[in-house]
Amino acid sequence: MGAGGTDEAKTTYREAMREALRDAMRSDDRVFLMGEDVGRYGGCFGVSLGLLEEFGPERVRDTPLSESAFVGAGIGAALSGMRPVVEIMTVNFSLLALDQILNNAATLLHMSGGQLPVPLVIRMTTGAGRQLGAQHSHSLEGWYAHIPGIRVLAPATLEDARHMLAPALADPDPVLIFEHGSLYSVSGELLPSTAPVDLDHAAIRRPGTDISLITYGGSLPKAVAAADELAAEGVSAEVIDLRTLRPLDGAAIAASAARTHRAVVIDEAWRTGSLAAEVSARIAEESFYDLDAPVERVCSAEVPIPYARRLEEAALPQVADIVAAAHRAVD
Repeated sequence: MGAGGTDEAKTTYREAMREALRDAMRSDDRVFLMGEDVGRYGGCFGVSLGLLEEFGPERVRDTPLSESAFVGAGIGAALSGMRPVVEIMTVNFSLLALDQILNNAATLLHMSGGQLPVPLVIRMTTGAGRQLGAQHSHSLEGWYAHIPGIRVLAPATLEDARHMLAPALADPDPVLIFEHGSLYSVSGELLPSTAPVDLDHAAIRRPGTDISLITYGGSLPKAVAAADELAAEGVSAEVIDLRTLRPLDGAAIAASAARTHRAVVIDEAWRTGSLAAEVSARIAEESFYDLDAPVERVCSAEVPIPYARRLEEAALPQVADIVAAAHRAVD
């Protein structure tokens, strides 16, 4: 039993995602999963382990190594009334399906005058920190957040991993879910809940009064750790988890800047043209007179993500970088 007598279950991010898929497939016969190695292998990152045995090969479909083909098949299934969940192994490989995502999934509802909704969910692993080399480690979710006609999600907590899928499947537009690879093994207590996650609003993961740390996905644990270090130094940092990257919750960003008067935006993508740049621009446009210091950005080095562990760590935003940026704004 948890605090106050509430039952809690020990789980991991990976298991929370799997339970979300299992629940969706049990609840709606139209939901099926397709992608590379999602069946017999159990998913490249183990998310779909055991689903083939429970639901069979008609609803857990291993596909050929052709992202364009199976994402296109998912679009066709969605147009035909199904509720497909398409898994792409890594965000880098999603570029092979970018034509399908941008030119078909994101545009058909608009181009058909509202006659052709595409209720498709695409899941993919993103991010670095696992020594997988440059072709498996980049953070490109900001690219997709640039595209009108889709919703872009970045679950960073066990609760979001467990409960974002249901409202995503209910959305008439295509939804892209980015799962940071460093989060799959994160474990903790998950409160039982049947309420779907609010996909329209960012979340305050830690309240604060001196500075806002604004981030998403795999950088959230680093931002929380940085807030802990800053608290020990007498700096109260508010941590904002964007959660939904398109559409951004501009009101939450502006409200946080108004409360703290300083902001650091943490984004594992490259600095140039990044989601961090968009968030910083919005703060400048909407909250300029609330600021007591320039907006700081902490992003990855502008290089292909290195394979060597120490070089990879040096290229990525780290807790010390976030703390240093906060001090530049506060001191």
